[in-house]
Amino acid sequence: MLVVDLDGTLLRTDMLYENFWSAFGSDWRCLFSTISALPRGRAHLKRHLADAATVDARALPYNNKVLAYIEEWRNAGGRVALVTASDQQVAQAIADHLGIFDEVHGSDGTRNLKGATKAAFLEERFGQSGFFYMGDTAADLPVWECAEKAITVDAPKKIRTKVEALCDAVEHLQSERETIKPYIKALRPHQWLKNLLVFVPMLAAHKFDGSAIASSITAFVCFSLIASGVYILNDLLDLSADRAHPRKRNRPFAAGTVPIAHGTLMAGALAGFGSFLTIFIGWEFLVVMIGYYLLTTAYSLYLKRLIVIDICMLAALYTIRIFAGSVATSIELSIWLLAFSVFFFLSLAAIKRQAELIDSAERGNLKPSGRGYHVDDLPIISMIAIAAGYVSVLVMTLYVNSPAVIELYACPEALWGVCATLLYWITRAVMIAHRGLMHDDPVVYAAKDSTSQICALIILAFTLGSALL
Repeated sequence: MLVVDLDGTLLRTDMLYENFWSAFGSDWRCLFSTISALPRGRAHLKRHLADAATVDARALPYNNKVLAYIEEWRNAGGRVALVTASDQQVAQAIADHLGIFDEVHGSDGTRNLKGATKAAFLEERFGQSGFFYMGDTAADLPVWECAEKAITVDAPKKIRTKVEALCDAVEHLQSERETIKPYIKALRPHQWLKNLLVFVPMLAAHKFDGSAIASSITAFVCFSLIASGVYILNDLLDLSADRAHPRKRNRPFAAGTVPIAHGTLMAGALAGFGSFLTIFIGWEFLVVMIGYYLLTTAYSLYLKRLIVIDICMLAALYTIRIFAGSVATSIELSIWLLAFSVFFFLSLAAIKRQAELIDSAERGNLKPSGRGYHVDDLPIISMIAIAAGYVSVLVMTLYVNSPAVIELYACPEALWGVCATLLYWITRAVMIAHRGLMHDDPVVYAAKDSTSQICALIILAFTLGSALL
């Protein structure tokens, strides 16, 4: 009999964490019921989360090497059992999907089938040394000790050494080489481009003293750390939706290249360290960062499902970065900059939704998962993108003719070139999204698009020209 563990062995994930984030993403109030379930034991907690969660067994990240090993075993006439500390109903759903197991045993709400308890269960059912066991962690050592053969799956070297000391027959399966790249990818460092907005108040006011520069750099680092923590939180909440998406399913947590347990720790650690760094700026900046974190968390948990409110929230989260730069440097924001930011970022948020809806339409999905929109809403979303973008350019043209410009720029007329370039870029971005060629995020698309890069250089040239000529 070949006995196969589930979490970290058959799956590149842990179903306890999967169920928690699925339940939490569906209803944030489940956090309180989960806490109340803890005193009743781990098995009860697993049953509680299994009842509260909705996880699609078809979309889970399976270990192909383990599946191939099981198939080869079955082809040779062997029997296979799935025995796991995960809840029985979770294990049964996975077994029903795969159709490769002769027996399925999991925790039952009272007994946690793990470690020595699992070893005693397997000895009672199959006898001493009456089975091969495939596992991955130190918790499996008591099981390997009473198995005829031990099979490790992606186990650390320390675990493999202990297993070799316990068993005469040992086999190690390594599905992939460990690397730090998925962890870096999970931070989404390319999204840090948005955090450059904290430098906008300093640049707009033409204040380039050492204090303003140092405060802006520190604010950028704080925002990058906290934002990465938020992105990780969002990925954990969106596991099911990401796995149903042709590109997002390759994200580290959805693909199982980074354990969800690690992601849970990373999200908290990044937010904590980023908040700690705010002490070098001041408590006002800390308040702004707390507000940003609460808003993004509310967006991830609920607000992103509400039509119109979601794109307004995205625009607000962009604008908060500019406001944070203002607080960090003590530079007062002009009404012109705030008005431009609100409309311009509303346009970007609408373009983002437009791109998502067109992508969904091309895949035949009329209602994207986790969103409140239907594909039929595309014309309205496109109109919002164009209208908000054009209003932002209008605000800037009015600014060019305001008295404040004369004090800051030697040749304000050159700023008309900025307005014209922005008008072109916004129109083109909407057209690109309409054709289904836009990245999921227009900011990331702009960073990689050669035409957008040229537009950025033209805007920089006009801005420098207006300030220096």
